[in-house]
Amino acid sequence: MPELRKDPVIGRWVIISTERGKRPTDFTDRHGPRRPSFCPFCPGNEDKTPPEVLAFRSADSRRDGPGWEVRVVPNKFPALQIEGEMDRRAEGLYDKMHGIGAHEVIIETPHHELELSALPATAIEQVLRAYRERMADLKRDRRFRYLMLFKNSGEAAGATLDHGHTQIIATPIVPKRVQEELDGALQHFELKERCIFCDMIAQERGDGRRVVSESDDYIAYAPFASRFPFETWLLPKRHESHFEDGDPGSYASLAQILMVTLSRIGTALNQPPYNFVLHTSPCNQPQLDHYHWHFEIMPKLTKVAGFEWGTGFYINPTPPEEAAEYLRDMVLQETENERRTHDLDLKR
Repeated sequence: MPELRKDPVIGRWVIISTERGKRPTDFTDRHGPRRPSFCPFCPGNEDKTPPEVLAFRSADSRRDGPGWEVRVVPNKFPALQIEGEMDRRAEGLYDKMHGIGAHEVIIETPHHELELSALPATAIEQVLRAYRERMADLKRDRRFRYLMLFKNSGEAAGATLDHGHTQIIATPIVPKRVQEELDGALQHFELKERCIFCDMIAQERGDGRRVVSESDDYIAYAPFASRFPFETWLLPKRHESHFEDGDPGSYASLAQILMVTLSRIGTALNQPPYNFVLHTSPCNQPQLDHYHWHFEIMPKLTKVAGFEWGTGFYINPTPPEEAAEYLRDMVLQETENERRTHDLDLKR
């Protein structure tokens, strides 16, 4: 069984995951070029994954068979294990508990070659709805305190399969990085009685230099203290603390701005590997006036090296104002996007 172990100095929890060490890719040479291989996420291979927990599929298709548009399955090599009790305990000075949680994979499309940004907005909207449904279901388990949704795109970003997918890991503790955001946001709220994220949105809209794209409901901008070149955050303009409790009626707008933002980054930077994460409020808390859910999109253009690991500082060689201007001025190939959508329809 995996374990959660707590660093006694700074309070950071680490997952010691025995199951992850059994992945076949951990025993192959990861330094050479990636070679084509069997993909368990492609249609026709549904029996190679655990049984699905959610799927959006055609009415005439059967469970765990082809005919799906979005499919969610438990991770075959989970970081945390859903069965069992947490069993919090001490080992001398150290604290640890069983690695209880959940680990699921959202397979974004049946088309192996299509990245999320290449999907039409209607397909991305379905992916967002799958996020919401799985998060709403997982938060019913009272053992879980946080739901971390993240995407690794490209081998350099940590992806072990090329087929587009997102992951959700439910944890019995709130991650330190998120807790720091919650604490900082609460300090601002106690001082000014306003959400700091709402204040940032207002300032970025007024300034305009760091705005990448904007719709009636959402805004994407390069944060003032960007850690990485072309780092971009995407937030709802209306205050919402929990992603899964938001209005699904606005997901068409969210899908559109997510597609545009990812497409701009991909076009400008030649389809770089990237990570994106969803930061949302802990799942055992009510609506929070001081916190605001948001996506953080981070292209992998620089390496985190000794200085960053040793100090916690990040060195970003590209000012966010320049990055945002470059992305704003990037002319998207609308005809190409339309062609890819047409090709996708033909394959269905």
